[in-house]
Amino acid sequence: MLRAARGIATVLFAAAMGLAEIAAGSAAAPATGQYSLRAAIHVHSTMSTGSLSLELLARRAEEQQLDVLILSENFTLRYDYGLQPLEGFLKYQVTFPSVMEYGVQRFLDEVRAVQHRHPNLIIIPGVEVAPHYYWTGSLLQGDLTMHNAQRNLLIIGLEKAEDYEHLPSRGNACSFVWGWQSLVNGLPLLLSVPAVWLWKPQDPRCSDWRWPASHLRPVLAISLLITCVVLMANAWPMKTPVYSSHDGTVGYRPYQALIDRAVERGALVFWSMTEARDFSQHSFGPLGTVTIKTEPHPEALILTRGYTGFGGLYQDARRVIAPGGVWDQLLRSRTVHDQDVFPILIGEVAFHGATDAGKDLDRVYTVIQTSERTAAGIIAALKTGRTYAVARGDQNILLQLDEFRVLNNGQSAGIGETLHGSRSGDTIVHIGVSAVDGKHYAAKLRVIRSGQVIRQIEGQTPLQIELADREARSGEWLNYRVEVVSHSGELLTNPIYVAPAHGINVSRHQQIVDTLWNVNQDVTATS
Repeated sequence: MLRAARGIATVLFAAAMGLAEIAAGSAAAPATGQYSLRAAIHVHSTMSTGSLSLELLARRAEEQQLDVLILSENFTLRYDYGLQPLEGFLKYQVTFPSVMEYGVQRFLDEVRAVQHRHPNLIIIPGVEVAPHYYWTGSLLQGDLTMHNAQRNLLIIGLEKAEDYEHLPSRGNACSFVWGWQSLVNGLPLLLSVPAVWLWKPQDPRCSDWRWPASHLRPVLAISLLITCVVLMANAWPMKTPVYSSHDGTVGYRPYQALIDRAVERGALVFWSMTEARDFSQHSFGPLGTVTIKTEPHPEALILTRGYTGFGGLYQDARRVIAPGGVWDQLLRSRTVHDQDVFPILIGEVAFHGATDAGKDLDRVYTVIQTSERTAAGIIAALKTGRTYAVARGDQNILLQLDEFRVLNNGQSAGIGETLHGSRSGDTIVHIGVSAVDGKHYAAKLRVIRSGQVIRQIEGQTPLQIELADREARSGEWLNYRVEVVSHSGELLTNPIYVAPAHGINVSRHQQIVDTLWNVNQDVTATS
């Protein structure tokens, strides 16, 4: 009797939790009973380059039944061009709204204040950082070009002001260092020497050769002092960035330094929109035209290490996530000893405001599967890849993942998890996909195993697959992921991993890793 009562109580509790999820607007929960939270990632407010305040963003997110808002405010947008070799003080600087201008502590306080007013929405602070840019050409020749101003990384989850203040980034004075250029920046101080000499009263015995005339000396002294002060102010801070803005040969070293520092501080780090291209030209009248461009850089996923993941779904062309592409190559090199060092996929909405054509908070989002509805639980789920990404299509329809599990020998694993133990018999893959509104839409579903498409079906949603993978090799690491594409929308999952039955060929793994890492010779030369 007691057992029956407990069973009824359990059922009622589960039903109540399910109703609560529906009321909160969450996506369909997986079979494990975890929360499936809809997260808008890469969002800007008026604290940087967005057009909506964080308060209005929170209200909009709740109206669209989002559960999580992950900010990616511009960290610093200070750009300067200096004339070599005196670039420290003979320079022109442009500044745009950013967290460094707004104030880091003020930014964190605002996040906490809005979070307090919206307890049902989880808001996680984050910044978008371009740690380095460089110049080529010249204004006089009309070909002055700024490179890589939009080669960005998303730094997510830092809670302390000091963690942000020391992120190595061009424009962040706190990360500058002393060097020989610092001495050059101080050259205007030498102007104070003749200024003092001109201001000091002269010996009357030298009146025959005094120059300039006594009534001009104070004017010249004041002029030199003003010039000295202006040049020193323009050169401030005296310390300089680690990497010069005139050096285009540093490759990915500034980016790796940022990744290392952010991870050391406990942040998640995601490469942002690596295949998007940015190009613009700005006229400066008689001085000519300045070109600003950032080329696609998918090689960044190979030439850097230690980052958490990358934006794999956003409103632009993407090839990294194609079967057998860069992402699959990296995933194939995964071993039991370094499971967490290869990239997981997120969706990036890159939201700046509702006036942007085709943009809205829920246009692209990431579904996060977590056992606890907290910021810590969300960070942990993102770090391990317990997520999938969704984008609206031409018909403005959203897809959802109803089921995705891999089973073998009585064990099963979900997204971001690893199926361990000896493998016997077939590896079974269960997949279910439907439209959020429950209606029927044409869609194409592909099952990708370690970079190879092993099953593809086309039909009307909902789509279901139960696949017995008889060709899976028991002595290799495997990963399974799902891709769904239609005019109704797009859905991409992170992988489910299957461990080898009898260990792994470590030398082969190392060969794969070294191959991916060492291709940087040609790629860096063109980046």
